[in-house]
Amino acid sequence: MIYDISYTALFFFFVFVGLVIGLSFYFGRKASSSSSYYAAGGKIHWAVNGIAFAGDYLSAASFLGICGMIAISGFDGFLYAIGFLAGWIVALFLIAEPFKRLGKFTFTDALNAKFNSRAITLSASVSTLIISVFYLIPQMVGAGDLVMPLLGLPHWAGVILVGAIVIIIVASAGMASTTYVQFLKGGLLIVLSVVLTFFILKNGLTLTPDFKGEKYHSFMELTPQVDNGKVTDVSGWEIVTQQAVGNKTFVKLSQNGVERWFDFTQDDNKPLLKETLTVTQLANGQQLYNGEAREKRRFYQVGNMSKIVVNGQEVDKTGPLGPFEFLSTLQESEIVRFLQVKFTDGSDQVSLYYPQVTAGKTFMLPGLKYKIGRDANLWSKLDFISLMLALFLGTAALPHILIRYYTVKTPRDARKSTILAIAAIGGFYILTLFMGLGAAVNGVLDVESSNMAAPLLARAFGAALFSIISAVAFATVLGTVAGLIVASSGAIAHDFIDIYLKRNLSDKKKVKAGKIAAFAVGIFAILLGMAFKGINVSFLVGWAFAIAASANLPAILFLLFWKRTSETGIAASIIVGIIASLAIILTSPTMWDRYGLDPANAIHQLENPALISFPLAVLTVYMFSILYPKRQKDTSLAAG
Repeated sequence: MIYDISYTALFFFFVFVGLVIGLSFYFGRKASSSSSYYAAGGKIHWAVNGIAFAGDYLSAASFLGICGMIAISGFDGFLYAIGFLAGWIVALFLIAEPFKRLGKFTFTDALNAKFNSRAITLSASVSTLIISVFYLIPQMVGAGDLVMPLLGLPHWAGVILVGAIVIIIVASAGMASTTYVQFLKGGLLIVLSVVLTFFILKNGLTLTPDFKGEKYHSFMELTPQVDNGKVTDVSGWEIVTQQAVGNKTFVKLSQNGVERWFDFTQDDNKPLLKETLTVTQLANGQQLYNGEAREKRRFYQVGNMSKIVVNGQEVDKTGPLGPFEFLSTLQESEIVRFLQVKFTDGSDQVSLYYPQVTAGKTFMLPGLKYKIGRDANLWSKLDFISLMLALFLGTAALPHILIRYYTVKTPRDARKSTILAIAAIGGFYILTLFMGLGAAVNGVLDVESSNMAAPLLARAFGAALFSIISAVAFATVLGTVAGLIVASSGAIAHDFIDIYLKRNLSDKKKVKAGKIAAFAVGIFAILLGMAFKGINVSFLVGWAFAIAASANLPAILFLLFWKRTSETGIAASIIVGIIASLAIILTSPTMWDRYGLDPANAIHQLENPALISFPLAVLTVYMFSILYPKRQKDTSLAAG
């Protein structure tokens, strides 16, 4: 898409960034000890921590990814929100209080509290690092997507900008500044989402969205002459080529030297060519958008309704609607979705987005993305179960979430923080349903980046709302990335260098090592954010949840609830969970596509590994604990 720089957005962006960096330097003066750097000294109030929990958890995946996935895939996108929220039940009833009693600074501290095992220290620190990196990828991808309309910069520049700011935040003050950044952006994100939902309901539904003088683009429909299923003539156009992709046929036409692709359909034996959106990567490296250079602005935002039905009657516009009226009207109406196909046209690579009218009832039920009903096969059913398992179990095992329990004073405060977080997160996820559906029907979708659904919807209602929401969304990324880098730096400096390598660092040196580690992880995150451009961030976060559920949760649950759990069992289960989940992810259809290979020929068709990797890790911790019983605590390896 082509985005114009909004100077109002620039103002709010620099205000937020300035505030965030100011907080960092303010708390930086107080972060001289390892306790203050890694756990804010354990002095955070439970209410602040609860909202910070929400701010940490409501990352790019929640605000950008879920809204975008709902806009593209309907109710299937909302399944992520259900899974994300359900995971907090595990955290509340099984993890919060007992984990607070065990820990000090890091996830490894708690896991190793009863053993002081070098094997646990190494495996848990590696697990923390891998999970944090996989969680960092979608945050950096989301940051790059946000910066394009906000600052007019390319995706890679946004990724570098976020990385630089977060490195400053973490290197300045660690967990203290990170907590208050998350508290601030968590509260603002919820408030602004309420405001955006109000505007969606007030605007209602219309067949011809028209915001701020920018009318929804009316897509061409041409009637061709057909012979034996082939287009033979189109009035005013020259036929260039026809391409079959699966069960679809696309026709490239030329007019005045500009080539365009059309979707060829023959509904009820009535041939029709429907205009598509097309990105063509030429062999010389140039990209064309609908047959012309990007600067021609011939690539449009999409997403509208083809039919609105109210009380059995078709209307052009509804006017303001209540929350339940909005949902019921959508269910009875029809929505135009744009689906993507990729193919080769000679030496050119074509990404084509074609319109498909979808019944509201279909859009509001599972099945568009995750095939679990009529069109399901064994792989699609297994993949859906695997995703839900990862989301439900992963929350309670994310290192950057777990370390937040160490920022409050008591186990009771940890429980109260969790309850407040559940209330805040649950309320927000209800709002994502309306924001995602609003983006789907108001002509604001960027087909190249579903992650921009919510910010572009806000832009439709005014520059000020877009500016504030984009700035807060950017702060959302900053806060989450900061928390992840704190967790990563703790794993490297505190767990690996100080304890595993037995360097016995002084308090001052431990903080210094953490800051150096934060810088290194930040650079690595920047590179990964560039590499994974274009993938929906909620989908990417699902991988991090799957690894956390597989590598960490079996070890945590057995440690807390089975007295015979041994250090060998814990370390082995972490290693098996990591290896199994990574092996499945790296051989998945999505990664096959990233390798430049045909996803249909991937080793397997499972996108989410938890269904296999989690049971393997559970079996491993049980078997190894039986085979290699726990030994007496070795006091010579006391944790630092």
